[in-house]
Amino acid sequence: MNKTTPEAPSALPLKGSTPAARQSRFRGVRLMAMLRAGALASCLPFVSGGAQAQDYPSKPIRVVVPFSPGGAVDGPMRVVAQELGKRLKVQVIVDNRPGAGATIGSGEVAKAAPDGYTLLLASQTNAISASLYPKLPFAPIDDFVGVSLLGREPGVLVVHPSLPVKNVAELIALAKAKPGALNYASSGNGSGQHLFMAQFASMAGIKMTHVPYRGSGQATTDLLAGTVPISMPGTAGMVAHIKAGKLRPLATSGALRSPQLPDVPTLAESGVTGYSAYVWMGLLAPKGTPVALIDRLNRELKLVMALPEVKTHFAEAGIEIVASTPAEMDSFFRDERDHWARVVKESGARVD
Repeated sequence: MNKTTPEAPSALPLKGSTPAARQSRFRGVRLMAMLRAGALASCLPFVSGGAQAQDYPSKPIRVVVPFSPGGAVDGPMRVVAQELGKRLKVQVIVDNRPGAGATIGSGEVAKAAPDGYTLLLASQTNAISASLYPKLPFAPIDDFVGVSLLGREPGVLVVHPSLPVKNVAELIALAKAKPGALNYASSGNGSGQHLFMAQFASMAGIKMTHVPYRGSGQATTDLLAGTVPISMPGTAGMVAHIKAGKLRPLATSGALRSPQLPDVPTLAESGVTGYSAYVWMGLLAPKGTPVALIDRLNRELKLVMALPEVKTHFAEAGIEIVASTPAEMDSFFRDERDHWARVVKESGARVD
């Protein structure tokens, strides 16, 4: 006995059927066509992402550093960029776009095409800006996706030797005796140096006057001259000045002592209980960048950060390597935003 195979709904004959039956079958044909089209469309992003990942990169990649050249994160990023370029076989260009608490360079990347060819070197300044600049033309957090954390280092509270204080307790006592009379330098309004000091002043219950500069280079010049005698920059850039006796370290900002300054106590050890803050660096991409490209960059960065020459450079710079997944970078960035939002509110810090 011969068996017949049922035909697909799209092949069912309509001739000779009742009008209602024909209409029902026609709706069935349309439904099947729509389902097939939907299934095909749902596959396209995966096909497109895979194709992009295979072809990527086909031209130079630009990493926007929203800080002045020579800053705490600029040099290390250049080392990473050089090694990343070798692995990807394209040039990875570091492009400094400083100003306005990292918002100028960050805004440029937020508006860039999400194609993996424009990235942002972010730091704690970016997380701070989310609260300090309420009317930005871009969203400092939500307009980006994480690629990877790269590293972190503590800040160091330093004073010019002309200031008559030898430790944190003496600095606090002097500040309380002369409210607002002591000036501290930072690399700019909304920078990490600004908010590290604002957090310290708030937690210590003192008032000091903030003197913002256009970049850490100018701030360091006046710090060394004693023009503005207090600051809390990244540790790495201060070690040589400290060893030369040009600056006096009072405390470091991390949860643990710095390997570069093992004899210098942390702020928490010095009586500012619970204080912890780090200069950190990580890569972000514009929102909408395909996941396949983010994952490719993340894999390559992990290999770069494991290179002996990169480890050596970071160690000499006093930076702890902290590679992460994209999801971990996203979560960390939001945690930092929430932390600094509290500091901004409690300290009353603002940009003029």
